[in-house]
Formats: sequence, structure tokens, C-alpha cells
Amino acid sequence: MSSAAVLGLDIGGSKTQALRVENGTVVAEALAGSANISSVGLEEAGRQLDVILDQLGTSGIKAVCAGAAGVETPDGEARLHDLLARRLPCARIRVVHDSQLILAAAGVMDGIAVISGTGSVAWGRHGDQQSRAGGWGYLLGDEGSGYWVAREAVRRSLIRADRGEPADRLGQQLAADCGLQLPEQLLDHFYAQPDRRYWAGRARVVFELARDGDPVSRDIIDAAAAALTELAVSVGTRLGSAGPVVLAGGLAVHQPALQKAVRTRLTEQQFTDVRVLAVDPVRGAVELAQRLLLTCDPEKEKK
Repeated sequence: MSSAAVLGLDIGGSKTQALRVENGTVVAEALAGSANISSVGLEEAGRQLDVILDQLGTSGIKAVCAGAAGVETPDGEARLHDLLARRLPCARIRVVHDSQLILAAAGVMDGIAVISGTGSVAWGRHGDQQSRAGGWGYLLGDEGSGYWVAREAVRRSLIRADRGEPADRLGQQLAADCGLQLPEQLLDHFYAQPDRRYWAGRARVVFELARDGDPVSRDIIDAAAAALTELAVSVGTRLGSAGPVVLAGGLAVHQPALQKAVRTRLTEQQFTDVRVLAVDPVRGAVELAQRLLLTCDPEKEKK
């Protein structure tokens, strides 16, 4: 019989990734729909957790760490904690914001994580201090995210149309990528397609055109890099930390042009150690779950 099994969960807006680790070795992996309560509701989140646990099993699990967006408040944290506790009553459980998984996954204790995926956020630790910036969601922020990049491309295309200027390459290509005939149709299409993941996927068009030298697309990427740099600097200033800075999230990991622009700006701000996360963030959840096994004081689990 296995002993000291831990479970790591990375709960995103579109999917939940999980690993079961026994004695330091990954023995099972599982993937399900989103268990993010703020995105899909309590009942659906519980259903997706059941899917995960059916695949991984519950026997022998001694510690669980779940990283998720939407747990910024004590209430959000408590609701997810309760869902897990009801399913794993014998396990020690820790719920953290998904940004906290990044440093653990990168194998560093202190530093700054900057996530640019569908949304954007930065989180850092320096000794006993923690700080966060951004993560306000698409209605209030998420500057430098995939959604923001695509929305900015739509805005700039519509501004040209309002001025009576001919459509540029970005407007034409973006409209075509959405299955539209004209850039002017982007306005109705944007409101008819409220799915943030859909628009985050359109950010690809901006990066493709930027590689071909399109100045408008390059300007959008530079603005995204500036926004992400500002998040990192804000966290670093409050903590008195110079990094390392770990870039994570689908956009930051898969777009070298964004990585380069952020790295350049951070270096100018004296953040010289900038890394790109090379493993899945769920590895950070496993690391934090394993630390729970070494923690005897229950109060430490809340930190």
C-alpha cells in the first residue's frame, strides 16, 4: 500500500489539472473541466473535482494543495476548502491563489511570479512577506493578458474605421481570423462572443503580424510588456525584492516576443534574473502539498 500520497490541483478558468504523487513520484495524472467556483459555480466545481478524484483515487492522500483564481477573499478560499474537505476528510488541505503555484513550480522560495494567460497577475514572496498586483479580471484590468492583447487589436481596428481610414493589416487579418469579411464587423462580433478564451486565442494574430514587422501589432506587444513589467515592479517595490522574476501563463510561455520585451524592460528596472516557467504550474501545487506533510503546526497551513 502506498504512503504519504499528495494531490496537487491547478484550477484554471477552462480546465483543472491534477497530479497524484507518492513518495516523490508522479503515479497518476488527471484532467477535467474547470473547478473554479467563481467561473462555473459551486455545483459544477464539485462535479469536476469528483471527475478528478475518480481518476486519481482518494485512498492514502494525506495532503492536498489547490491553486485557483477567485480565492482572493477568505470566503472564496473557504468555499473551495470545504469542497475538498468533504471529499478528502483525512487530508490536510491548503488553498492558494494560482499565482502562488509559480514560484513553487520554479523551485524558488522567494521571488516574483508574473502570469500572462487569459488574464494577468503578479505575486511575490520575500521572507515572511507576500504581495500581489493585478488579477482584477477582464472588466477592471488584466492588462498584458491574451484577452487584453486581442481586445486592444479590436479597439485599434475600430478606431481606424471611426476615422474613415482604410483597414490596416491587423484589422483585416483579425477579421478574417474571426470569420468576418470586414474589420467594421468586429464590433458586433466582439459583443456576440463574450468568451474570454475565444478572444485570448485571437492574440495569436497580433504576434504573427508583429513577427512580419507590422508596427501596430508591435506597439500592442510593447504595451503588454510595459503592463506586465509594471505588475512585477509594483510587487518587487513593496517587498524590497529584485527577483528572480518567473514568467508563466500561456501567453508569456509561448510568445518569445513578449518574453523578450518584458525581459528588456525588467532589466532596465534592475530585475536581472528573469526566467520562463519550464514545467506545468500544477508541479507547484504538488510541492506545496508536500510541504504540508512537513508542517506540524496547522496554523502554518493558512499562511
